Amino acid sequence: MIVLGIDPGLVLTGYGCIDVSREPARLVEAGVFRLSKGVGKGVLSVSARLEELDSDFRAALARLKPDVVAVESLFAHYKHPATAIVMGHARGVLLLAVQQAAVQLVELKPNTVKKSLTGFGHADKGQMQRAIQGVFGLPEPPNPPDVADALAIALCAARRMAGAHPI
Repeated sequence: MIVLGIDPGLVLTGYGCIDVSREPARLVEAGVFRLSKGVGKGVLSVSARLEELDSDFRAALARLKPDVVAVESLFAHYKHPATAIVMGHARGVLLLAVQQAAVQLVELKPNTVKKSLTGFGHADKGQMQRAIQGVFGLPEPPNPPDVADALAIALCAARRMAGAHPI
């Protein structure tokens, strides 16, 4: 089974694709969709960045052909409520593409993903990066952290579906 994990954002959207057909899980591909902010003083509109995200994500879906796409659910921090609104735009584009591609969708809360990987639901970015480094035997922690988060989302979804870690 191929699982594609997505950590949505409007500047960087992390993605991590894993093959869990056999143990241990194998890393297929991981990276970020870097969305243009604009050139010079002109800033790209949110709608233009959403269009770019849609195009990049649909290309990844076609290339990777996942059986399941796992996306981080909406998270709102009381100090940064606008972040949830912006992330909601990106999630909407991603969820629509998954639906139209007729791929199974799993949505996971950030704390659930962190607890599944590290045993601690409030793990920081560095802890997540090091945990992913260990799971996949990488020479260095994935960077930027969005890549590690996306891989953690994919792993958590795979474990949930296998019944290894009921969530």
